[in-house]
Amino acid sequence: MAIKKWVIGKPDRELAKNIAAECDVDPFVALISVARGIEDSYELEEYLSRECYITDPRELADITLAADIINAAIEAGDKIAVYGDYDCDGVTSTAIMYDYLSGRGAIVTTYIPDRLNEGYGMNKAAIDKLNSEGVKVIITVDNGISSYEEIEYANGLGLTVVVTDHHIPPEILPPAAAIVDPKRIDCMSSFKDICGAEVAFKLCAVLDDKEPEEMIGRYADLLAIAVIGDVMPLVHENRAIVREGIKKIMHNPSVGVSAILNAAGVDRKTITSNRLSFAVTPRINAAGRMSSANKALKLLLCTDMLTALNLANDIDADNTARQTTEREISEEAFGIIENNGYQNDRVIVVKGENWHLGVTGIVASRICERYGKPAIVLSNSGDMVHGSGRSYEGFNLFDAIVAAKEHLVRYGGHSQAAGITLEDGKVSDFRKAINDYAYKTEVTYPTLNIDFKLNPSALSVDMAHAIKTLEPFGNSNTVPLFALMGVTLKGISELSGGKHLKLHFIKGDTSFDALLFNKTRAKFPFSLGDTVDIAVSLDANLFRDRYTLSVFIKAIRMSGDYEEAYFTEKTALEDFFKDISINKTLLLPSREEIGVIFKEIKSDNSLKERIYNKHLSDMGYAKTVIAVTVLKELNLIEENDGVLCVAENSAKTDLNLSSTYKKLTKGGYDF
Repeated sequence: MAIKKWVIGKPDRELAKNIAAECDVDPFVALISVARGIEDSYELEEYLSRECYITDPRELADITLAADIINAAIEAGDKIAVYGDYDCDGVTSTAIMYDYLSGRGAIVTTYIPDRLNEGYGMNKAAIDKLNSEGVKVIITVDNGISSYEEIEYANGLGLTVVVTDHHIPPEILPPAAAIVDPKRIDCMSSFKDICGAEVAFKLCAVLDDKEPEEMIGRYADLLAIAVIGDVMPLVHENRAIVREGIKKIMHNPSVGVSAILNAAGVDRKTITSNRLSFAVTPRINAAGRMSSANKALKLLLCTDMLTALNLANDIDADNTARQTTEREISEEAFGIIENNGYQNDRVIVVKGENWHLGVTGIVASRICERYGKPAIVLSNSGDMVHGSGRSYEGFNLFDAIVAAKEHLVRYGGHSQAAGITLEDGKVSDFRKAINDYAYKTEVTYPTLNIDFKLNPSALSVDMAHAIKTLEPFGNSNTVPLFALMGVTLKGISELSGGKHLKLHFIKGDTSFDALLFNKTRAKFPFSLGDTVDIAVSLDANLFRDRYTLSVFIKAIRMSGDYEEAYFTEKTALEDFFKDISINKTLLLPSREEIGVIFKEIKSDNSLKERIYNKHLSDMGYAKTVIAVTVLKELNLIEENDGVLCVAENSAKTDLNLSSTYKKLTKGGYDF
């Protein structure tokens, strides 16, 4: 797993103390808020408010025009089609708009394109199908803003198209009868970071001539799922919507949502935004990825619990299949990357044969997390290749793709996620072009944003309870993270059959336990006695009428002042392996240093990552990697599943026989 830069906040504690007094809130809550840029009492009160406030839908350009067109179609008895998308936001958008229109007595149908066979957005074949079924008005939800040709085609057939979307429009808007999109340059809406379902919901409010607060109870659960599923920032009205959605799910969820929770094994009374993001949104997305998004749509609109439970179980099976497929493709991709040295590129571009296009975006996220690099995962189908990319804050993937667009047939997306299509023979050219662009930009690395440092002695159940005041958590309002610095690892226990670890730490007179999920003992690169820094989140759990504190480890690293050196060395190391430059001062280990690494491996087989960690503060990351590489090239050590051991027939040899060592220096030593 790539090491991230830890960005640890240093909030003004005196300011937090004053704000806490003014707002009568827990000082710990005020301190977290100040760390996140909330620096006056009015802003904090607004942030913590439980009132449901949604901006006036009529601020959205064309929304009144759109409502007039749709109302006229309802009154005339014209058939209306809701044209959605196959992801969570698109499915919930379709469900909201369909439910509202059918409740009004409209003649309405739905259309969601197939992810694999049709792709995103409108297409002419779908328009022909709807036209043949007697549709007169098409309402797009969560798509349409980039469908110029398709809407022009629909117009030619005599259809009326109303676009509702939230994506960035092209320079020339499509020729629709009305376009409701907060990202329009001429749209005067005061809050623009809303998802497609919110746009659809606001249109429903205008159609019904009601304030959105009057209608929120009807669709709050679907809206909350959409906001979280589309990773909208949980600020302003998005926070209010998710709060209302969680309240509805706890007390009166729709039949479909209740069935999904049942299939996921989640008690609705304990629902949080995080549980929605891990249990509900992936299942809705899985239907569109692995089978048909229409199955998820049918579930969300279902009113019969038995039918809903059957659908939810089908979707749960889709999610299991998605997880298996994602895991298999990820492992195959990791192998291709490391066998070809792509991990040393600034942007990783990896292609596989017939990889499932429904999971390429998720696999790209896994690669991005593992290597700390922007990643694009491609799958070929005949002569064409399709794929998805993911990045992190600090590297604009869309700009990089635009710089290499001469090699692409089609592309789209935004700074941290994108999709591309290109000819199979152009993959190498594209990889070179996007990396040429990246090499001309400032090197960036993923960051881990931590609210502030905490002394372990301060950890308490009350602290965990106070944090809940800041919910719901999500994008732009992440679960608070705290840095516990310089704690000593004193115990390691396995949980759930070895899938997870419980770690025991001590600092001074304070000892505590913390949980590390999805890490086995065999793959844990730290040893008893290590002094480490850990980034943790906190929670209070009720068990037998008593609350206990749970500490969850989100990141762990060796303690020491090596971070800047590590990233400098990492860049130098990658540039060396890509034949861009050689910095001997940073890269070349001495004969003695290579000997130290050999002796450590000889005395005890070690995880490669453990060896790297151990020498971050003395030999340094780059020299340690080079030492391991040289020893492997000399057949003195072997690597098996990340574990280094001495080779059976290892014998004294000349370091110059290592191509890496020879490349770094003309002279060598016997070893």
